[in-house]
Amino acid sequence: MRGLNLDHLRTFAQVVELGSFSAAAERGGVTQPAVSLQVRQLERRFGLKLVERIGRRAGPTAAGLELLTHIRVIDAALAQAEQAMSAHASQVSGRIRLGTGATACTYLLPPLLADLRQRFPALDIVASTGNTSDMLRGLEHNTLDMALVTLPAPGRMFQVTPVLEDEFVAIFPARDSGAIPDAVTPQSLAGLPLVLFEPGARTRRLVDDWFEAAGLAAKPVMELGSTEAMKEIVAAGLGCAVLPKLAVSGAGRRDALAVRSLTPRLSRDLAIVLRRDKPLSRGLRHLEAALLALRA
Repeated sequence: MRGLNLDHLRTFAQVVELGSFSAAAERGGVTQPAVSLQVRQLERRFGLKLVERIGRRAGPTAAGLELLTHIRVIDAALAQAEQAMSAHASQVSGRIRLGTGATACTYLLPPLLADLRQRFPALDIVASTGNTSDMLRGLEHNTLDMALVTLPAPGRMFQVTPVLEDEFVAIFPARDSGAIPDAVTPQSLAGLPLVLFEPGARTRRLVDDWFEAAGLAAKPVMELGSTEAMKEIVAAGLGCAVLPKLAVSGAGRRDALAVRSLTPRLSRDLAIVLRRDKPLSRGLRHLEAALLALRA
């Protein structure tokens, strides 16, 4: 297709259809010499004679007649391409790769994603979970389009927009409410069987820092990667845990758990992270707007 001018093809087709260079010029709103030039350039492109005079009419040669059949195929393909692009322009569609943490994916995103699916059935959002560092690496390598992660999210290539603050809380077996300390401090938790996130998670680092700020080192009896598993362990009376409040805000095991705030207060910030050079499709904009609505 290199060097092939679609306008020249259309002009040639009009000359053949109307049987006249002047009629083709009138329809195209150009001069007859301009039409003749376009046909000559097309003939030079192929090295073939495409139009010949038959009486007073201009008609196609054998090569021109065959070219005409291909022009019709090209026109049909272009019409289909325009129709497909119009569909993209008029509806929200496509595939978005969203990376986030397991807690946000489990307790925050399901109703949001369900609403987007209902409003935009042609929009496919694929969510994957991992640590903040994994998600940032995915954005950097363009294997993810957007991330919702725990801050900080360092890197000059990233555009970071805070969405919400998620407080950390301690959970205890509800049946042992009498043993729950009045003030849930690092000192009061240090002497209890403690269940924490596994090392490497940004949320674990925040909890470790909370203990270290009090001059203590967290010494958990269990380290798990699942908030649901941590809640089950605590509900069974095997210890206490520190979790994001997001993980215990629903119904679930609330009747078997006692939830207490921490002293001093501890929280994390969740933020939308995008590459600064990422083109924002209509679908990506709607997902971003839905996440930003969580701030309300």
